[in-house]
Amino acid sequence: MIKKIHLSLVMLIVLSLVLGACTTPAAPPTAAPPTQVPAAPTQAPEPTAVPEAPLDVEGLFAGLIDGLPADKSFGTISAAKLNEALADKPPFLLDVREVSEIESDGYIEGAVHIAIRDLLKNLDQLPGQGEPIVVYCGSGHRGGLALAALKLLGYSDVRNLGGGLGAWKKASLPVVTGSMPEAGKTLGSPAIEDQALFTTLDEFLSGMPDGFYTIKADKLGEALAASTPPVLIDVRTLDEWNKDGYIEGALHLPFNEFFANLNPLPKPDQPIVVYCGSGHRGAIVMMALRLMGYSDVTNLGGGLGAWKAASLPVAGWVNWPVVWTEYTAALPGQGFYAIKPDGLNSLLADNPPYLLDVREAAEVENDGYIAGAVHIPIRDVLTNLDKLPALDQPIVVYCGSGHRGGMALAALQLLGYSDVRNLNGGLGAWKKASLPVETGLPEAGASGAAPEVDAIRLRDLDAFLAGLPAGFLTVKAPDLNTELAGTTPPILVDVRTSEETAQGYIEGSLLIPIDQLLTNLNQLPDKSAPIVVTCQSGHRGAIGMMALQMLGYTDVRNLGGGVNAWDAAELPLTAN
Repeated sequence: MIKKIHLSLVMLIVLSLVLGACTTPAAPPTAAPPTQVPAAPTQAPEPTAVPEAPLDVEGLFAGLIDGLPADKSFGTISAAKLNEALADKPPFLLDVREVSEIESDGYIEGAVHIAIRDLLKNLDQLPGQGEPIVVYCGSGHRGGLALAALKLLGYSDVRNLGGGLGAWKKASLPVVTGSMPEAGKTLGSPAIEDQALFTTLDEFLSGMPDGFYTIKADKLGEALAASTPPVLIDVRTLDEWNKDGYIEGALHLPFNEFFANLNPLPKPDQPIVVYCGSGHRGAIVMMALRLMGYSDVTNLGGGLGAWKAASLPVAGWVNWPVVWTEYTAALPGQGFYAIKPDGLNSLLADNPPYLLDVREAAEVENDGYIAGAVHIPIRDVLTNLDKLPALDQPIVVYCGSGHRGGMALAALQLLGYSDVRNLNGGLGAWKKASLPVETGLPEAGASGAAPEVDAIRLRDLDAFLAGLPAGFLTVKAPDLNTELAGTTPPILVDVRTSEETAQGYIEGSLLIPIDQLLTNLNQLPDKSAPIVVTCQSGHRGAIGMMALQMLGYTDVRNLGGGVNAWDAAELPLTAN
């Protein structure tokens, strides 16, 4: 009985073990079942992109412009200076014009051609980023864009040919025609530190339309006359604005101060035209504004120079090349507005003119003066017009030799004084004719009403006379003789008539009569070269010197006393 019970118990235990092995075990009480099972990814997830900061275009161009100061010609090089550099230590010369322009107009020998739209795609054809590069185009506009892009990318020694190939040709420098420049060669791969900047600049240059965001002078004239004219921005210096005039209605925001105050700028979608002197600075500012989001900005092709060449109106400016050309061409052949001592002496006894002594006070005290004269030194004449008679009253000017009198005569006549003459030979000739002089100082002139004259002419003429240096831009005959024997002698320009020069002239002189001088400027050297003008006594030489100085010739003097003084010093003359 007991054995049967044990057997039944054993069988029950075995059966429970077998059934337990066939069931799924319960999950441990500490493990909660998941509410959602994620699907297995097919690839590794992309990292979250960090957005790039937008380019600081304003800061980039402000820094660029800071590195293009006025005393370094805003990053330009003149045709004459480039010609010297090419003969001495040539820079890499880069022509960024179109193929059709090269075929039509030629190119500068040694240039490598990469059109502006393709420039940044071919940086491997440029030299190292510290090597000298000179860029040129047709007028300076595209050269300015190329300079800006390259300098922003780290090219530290880049200049633009001021005025482009047009200025090169105007300087009578050679061009190669009938062929294309040498193809660029791979020189290396530059290090581009800012890929976003590179991409932005490349997209700008490569995407430029025909015309390259320029507007011609005649088209700008039409636009300004329309009912909704563009906003006009002049980026030249204050000196240029005052000296060369400006287009009426322009905002004046100088290049080197442009980013200091952008408040005057219009809304970004308004049309804007930028201009400078020749197109270089205007191109850089135009590029900056477009990259800043101003959508309708163009640059005046050729700048104010092109505007003037199109004979379009300029405010605050006198066209001195035209004025001086007309004035000198109209000088009368008999006397050239000079009066001899005996003629003046007769006038003083009969119907005295207003007599104006323009010497310095020390000269008057030392050498005396002609009775009845009013003393106003040459540098002060035009600020004392209230002491002169009316515009149509007779005036005779005199100085020591005729030089300063010639300048005063020209200045007064150009302001509208219609009856002015200069004492030929000055007080020296008066004394030589044994005519009387007074001692001491003349009476001061009485003040009256100043006449109405052209304010811009007055400003420019006064600036010239008031700025005359010691010596008043004359050279004495013995000193000139010494200079002519030196290593860099001045160019001599004899402005007497052919009848006068037939009697003798200083050897080597260019013989150009005063009435033809300004229509023969092509015979003169570069505007920085030393020039000495000569005439018979100093009167015409003073007028010619003054005209050239005011037209931009920076080293022009007059032979004091003229050929008469040269002959009196027993220096040689030659004759045809």
